[in-house]
Amino acid sequence: MDQSVAIQETLAEREYCVIAVQGVLCEGDSRQSRLLGLVRYHLEHGGQEHALFLYTHRRMAITGDDVSLDQIVPVSRDFTLEEVSPDGELYILGFDSATRDPEFLWLSRYRCAELELEMPTPRGCNSALVTWPGYTTIGGGGSNFDGLRPNGKGVPMDQSSRGQDKPESLQPRQNKSKSEIIDMVRSSTITVSDKAHILSMQKFGLRDTIVKSHLLQKEEDYTYIQNFRFFVGTYNVNGQSPKECLRLWLSNGIQAPDVYCVGFQELDLSKEAFFFHDTPKEEEWFKAVSEGLHPDVKYAKVKLIRLVGIMLLLYVKQEHAAYISEVEAETVGTGIMGRMGNKGGVAIRFQFHNTSICVVNSHLAAHIEEYERRNQDYKDICSRMQFCQPDPSLPPLTISNHDVILWLGDLNYRIEELDVEKVKKLIEEKDFQVLYAYDQLKIQVAAKTVFEGFTEGELTFQPTYKYDTGSDDWDTSEKCRAPAWCDRILWKGKNITQLSYQSHMALKTSDHKPVSSVFDIGVRVVNDELYRKTLEEIVRSLDKMENANIPSVSLSKREFCFQNVKYMQLKVESFTIHNGQVPCHFEFINKPDEESYCKQWLNANPSRGFLLPDSDVEIELELFVNKTTATKLNSGEDKIEDILVLHLDRGKDYFLSVSGNYLPSCFGSPIHTLCYMREPILDLPLETISELTLMPVWTGDDGSQLESPMEIPKELWMMVDYLYRNAVQQEDLFQQPGLRSEFEHIRDCLDTGMIDNLSASNHSVAEALLLFLESLPEPVICYSTYHNCLECSGNYTASKQVISTLPIFHKNVFHYLMAFLRELLKNSAKNHLDENILASIFGSLLLRNPAGHQKLDMTEKKKAQEFIHQFLCNPL
Repeated sequence: MDQSVAIQETLAEREYCVIAVQGVLCEGDSRQSRLLGLVRYHLEHGGQEHALFLYTHRRMAITGDDVSLDQIVPVSRDFTLEEVSPDGELYILGFDSATRDPEFLWLSRYRCAELELEMPTPRGCNSALVTWPGYTTIGGGGSNFDGLRPNGKGVPMDQSSRGQDKPESLQPRQNKSKSEIIDMVRSSTITVSDKAHILSMQKFGLRDTIVKSHLLQKEEDYTYIQNFRFFVGTYNVNGQSPKECLRLWLSNGIQAPDVYCVGFQELDLSKEAFFFHDTPKEEEWFKAVSEGLHPDVKYAKVKLIRLVGIMLLLYVKQEHAAYISEVEAETVGTGIMGRMGNKGGVAIRFQFHNTSICVVNSHLAAHIEEYERRNQDYKDICSRMQFCQPDPSLPPLTISNHDVILWLGDLNYRIEELDVEKVKKLIEEKDFQVLYAYDQLKIQVAAKTVFEGFTEGELTFQPTYKYDTGSDDWDTSEKCRAPAWCDRILWKGKNITQLSYQSHMALKTSDHKPVSSVFDIGVRVVNDELYRKTLEEIVRSLDKMENANIPSVSLSKREFCFQNVKYMQLKVESFTIHNGQVPCHFEFINKPDEESYCKQWLNANPSRGFLLPDSDVEIELELFVNKTTATKLNSGEDKIEDILVLHLDRGKDYFLSVSGNYLPSCFGSPIHTLCYMREPILDLPLETISELTLMPVWTGDDGSQLESPMEIPKELWMMVDYLYRNAVQQEDLFQQPGLRSEFEHIRDCLDTGMIDNLSASNHSVAEALLLFLESLPEPVICYSTYHNCLECSGNYTASKQVISTLPIFHKNVFHYLMAFLRELLKNSAKNHLDENILASIFGSLLLRNPAGHQKLDMTEKKKAQEFIHQFLCNPL
């Protein structure tokens, strides 16, 4: 396979890899694999120079991230190549693609620039280099490549010191400073044995895809299981800065781990952090962790990821850093509307040797009665945590798409049905087994509502929450929280052995105690020799295949009907593609003059892929209507109708029909449209809904009267009235999410007008109100006045003047909402709301950037907040 593509990706402008050859660097009895590239450099004034680039590499080099530049040998006037072992060893590289005959090569040994190399040479040729295309002699003047290459990938070695210095990872270690924690972040890479990349990469072609797929199937033939020690720790620090050395938690009395996974929750409880601002606590705790790692070993920081107060750190021993790849990190906020990151999860996924690993740190909903909310948070993190692949057309990876999953965090599950004193008595008696029977997480796992397939070790330590800060005393505050095992570590996967699971009572910074677990995890490591043999066998078998045949598949279903589609309610239909006897790529392709293979409300998962002979893949068609697509479906400008084109590379196209009907909703309907709908939207004819939805926004200001309109939408009144009657003193209103099932109930009540049937939590109604405002196609403060609002955000008189210019229904809604928010502020002692919180939440909903409806940047967000803030603090 042509590995010059990988080398080319490492080269600078005007450098070109003519050809790549696999070789072996020989030093005494040592033989190390190297990839050699003949590189041509085009001089600015004309002419060319050449050099040999020597790379270390990870098995078959496919991309530039698979190789690291070792050294450069300029091909100058005094360059010589001396053959030192003319009788080489016979080696079968593969088969000639044109003649189908075996291609025999010889491994001969050469000496150049004081290096001895073994390189394959076709039988009958005098040297490897003279057989490269276009070269009968190699030479030239002085070279532009002299010395070490400063911009290559990897760390070039100085030739004079090569092989003499002891590796840094083996040097004795005394004290660890922050500067010694080397940042080893690596972006996505392609490795042939990565399970995440069995789908094709277009630039590599069918043959390479088949090779990768066969390598996946034969992975056990060339890998072996090797145990590595993992330390996993979680700590809710209650907004505190580090005050104690963390070695008692991270490294005391344990063998130096190969990998550290360290998670924090409630890193910063300030309002600034709550609204996505930076926090100095990140640097403080990163430094504390780095100084607390095992003192006998040097570690490399692989990744740090943070969402408000949820932070996850990943370190590995420096000698393992070269075997870490495919590093990606993502966050999921499960706070209200998914906007607030005070609750949610962060995750880091990576490839360690040939094993894919995902580490998740989560902080789930609080309060003993909110176990269903915690369950939903877990499901949201699982469904929304997606890691991009290098090919953006490939479906993203989810948490479940990994060999090993480590899940840590403040899961917030409590002990139920027992009073505080009974809980404390059982703890005092160390009767943890009896206490564990009342643990909410145990109960929910047994009911298979969360963490299905995960394992947790036995809880042999006392609950880790809630303590008086600075002590080991249980909570003595007014609320007197019952003790609970909030802080947990679970795992999923094969070849995992838990060695310890404990809390660390010595640390007293927080009202939680940190928890740790040490694992031995079996990781698949590649045996290079077996890998080479497996690859050769695959290449041989492929060359015997006849790839000229036309691929053909069968589909289990071609027509799909989605009945009664509702706003923000996912519907899924699936079908199976069964492949015939020829390997093939499949892909949903765009129809002529269309930008996507399907409409915005539809998605095929996966949308492309690769099938081996006689194999199957299940495709899910996911239909989801949101704020982006609802308005046109309401108006009839769009319908649940589409045709998908499934294309086979070198084969024919298959057509799939999608149909259905959408139930119009107040969500996604314009304000003025709803004001003219005196009846529930689902009681109106579709023609009437279409006509009202398509009316211009200024209707009602020009004296035209289709029918006597309402001053504000009745649906808005229903939600605000419900909150006014039930929730003005509700703690954390507009900050804690509701339940998705309750949102669907609220939506149906609003769309049918059956408000008397509304039965939902205050938090669910509050979130439904925010989702309603977000779904408006024209925001409450119209796009046309957006920039004027930002300009006068510090001038209340000018701001009121801008509001007075709004269309009548928009102006009414704005004043109605401000009056309601001011009522909430009258009860701030109970609901803990203030002007800043409400202005931040509603500022980004009422004021939206008209330029592509993009999210506000921090400057605009602050001005939008100031604009709303004025109306909460001053008389209307």
